[in-house]
Amino acid sequence: MTAANQRNSFHLVAPELRAALDAWPPLDITAQTLGTFRGMGFGEVQSPPGAPAAVERFIPGPQPHSTVRVLIFDPAPGRNHKPALLHIHGGGYVVGTADISNPANQRYAMECGCVVVSVDYRLAPETPFPGSLEDNYAALRWLHQHAEALGVDAHRIGVGGESAGGGHAAALAIAARDRGEFPVAFQFLVYPMLDDRTGSSRKVSGFIGEYIWTAVSNQFGWSSLLGVPAGSQQVPAGAVPARVKDLSGLPAAFIGVGALDLFIEEDLDYASRLIAAGVPVGVHVAPGAYHGFDGLAPETAPARQFTQTLIAALRRLTC
Repeated sequence: MTAANQRNSFHLVAPELRAALDAWPPLDITAQTLGTFRGMGFGEVQSPPGAPAAVERFIPGPQPHSTVRVLIFDPAPGRNHKPALLHIHGGGYVVGTADISNPANQRYAMECGCVVVSVDYRLAPETPFPGSLEDNYAALRWLHQHAEALGVDAHRIGVGGESAGGGHAAALAIAARDRGEFPVAFQFLVYPMLDDRTGSSRKVSGFIGEYIWTAVSNQFGWSSLLGVPAGSQQVPAGAVPARVKDLSGLPAAFIGVGALDLFIEEDLDYASRLIAAGVPVGVHVAPGAYHGFDGLAPETAPARQFTQTLIAALRRLTC
């Protein structure tokens, strides 16, 4: 019997997604295990045939003489008026690089006809908030300022990402709204990490968050970013999208998440608050799916269906 079979929610996991759990180490991210996770490879599907290669650039960073690394995927060099997605990778705020999302970003570029610019922001805990936000904002600034050279329609630049990248994207959309310099046209949020209180000051159901990304990992990731314990009464302003009181004036959003994901409740709550604030929102919940299932088991039917749902949503947002 595997460890997964002893969990409360194993019977709720889609049958096609169960075997993949055995390939993932049952290890929470903590200060002691962070190095192990940073040294691991992350499973992903292979790059699609004919996909645009990543073009690496180092753009001006948030501080004088600093730079931010970005990867650019252009499905049609020379074509003008393309939409663009500023992509922010996942990794719980503490692991990962832009490169881990290359195959997904290549698919988005090819199938949605959009330029994708993926940001290699600085990680916590070495760089707490607002370091990563300012790196991402620098990339947004650069994308707007170089839209014409990239063949991008500056009125169709959106932000998006997976997991912590989705949380970063939501925070960036809020910062862009508040600063009023570089508009964001849409938010593409894939199982976004939005609320530091999940699993810390707010308990979660025994049937969610048992696989891949747990409450223990969530506490470490958020505490590393915030510089204070996750769930603290006071956190840095603008760091936690779910704690921002006013969500009005934000761009249209899509949120996709698995029904067994630790983030399911906070994601649905955020979607409801966006709707109440007058923001157009699309939501998709994948039944029987845990966090990151589409990367862990990409060839399964649930993962393929989820990927096609994401692509269709991005097409709608970039129209």
